[in-house]
Amino acid sequence: MKQIILGVLMDDIASIKPKKDSSFAMMLEAQRRGWIIYTFDSNDMFHLKGEVFANACKTKLKDSELDWYQCEEPITLPLSETDVVFMRKDPPFDMDYIYATYLLEQAELSGVLVVNKPSSLRDANEKMFALNFPDCIPKTLVSSNNEKLIDFINSNNEVVVKPLDGMGGKDIYKLQRGDANIKEVLQKITNQGKRFIMAQEFLPEIKYGDKRILLINGEPVDYALARMPAKGSFKGNLAAGAKGVGQELSDRDRFLCKQIAPMLIEKDLLFVGLDVIGDYITEINVTSPTCIRELDSEFNLNISSSILDAVETKLGLG
Repeated sequence: MKQIILGVLMDDIASIKPKKDSSFAMMLEAQRRGWIIYTFDSNDMFHLKGEVFANACKTKLKDSELDWYQCEEPITLPLSETDVVFMRKDPPFDMDYIYATYLLEQAELSGVLVVNKPSSLRDANEKMFALNFPDCIPKTLVSSNNEKLIDFINSNNEVVVKPLDGMGGKDIYKLQRGDANIKEVLQKITNQGKRFIMAQEFLPEIKYGDKRILLINGEPVDYALARMPAKGSFKGNLAAGAKGVGQELSDRDRFLCKQIAPMLIEKDLLFVGLDVIGDYITEINVTSPTCIRELDSEFNLNISSSILDAVETKLGLG
């Protein structure tokens, strides 16, 4: 069988937390399958004479929290010599991220499978993509106009506001009609009315957790990680102190997955994280979904194996 060459575009592997890192889980499974792995960051890529290269390190892994990786000296790797590239760069989704997707798109034109598809990463903003499914999301306003945002808060009584390009619970606020700091918060996160933000009705079901559901080629994993806010918080983000508790998908969870699956498949979004509070989708994460290791550990799964099976099928090897 052909030995697959995998490139992984990610943040510095020395900085990850192996026990929780989904990219690490995927690479461990790739290594178990005998794939050759190269790691690099976005600023390691360049385009010259019609081809995309990366200053990449051949990488070997160990499932350990102490010495989890060994990297050889970097080489100049033509991405056309890889079979697949995992785009696992964490947000912020800034212009450098976008430029990286353009370079990956050039690699894609040379026959490389890029997961997830670069053009779809640009199309599917993690907050805005959910607007394609209006019956599946809570009451939502996207605007930079503070007066419209205040009207929305007043009409819905309690609202969560958040930037469109954030992660990890940063700059997310819960505002209630009559709060003294509404104008101050809105001025800050809209950059004085110059930046779009999202406002959504507050869902009290957050006390039961913000569920992360993982989908592979449109099919959900049978278990979700419900991220329970820390005491005194409303944020279901592990980075903001939430605690992850695994649970089986509900009928409503599966219904929501069925609504979004056709568009995920159409856009070649092979690995996606769906965020659900109560009965509603709040975000669709396409850049670098997490929670593989937590679910694997709690339910004795191997989610990465299912992801790599789907990749091998796309490569014509499954």
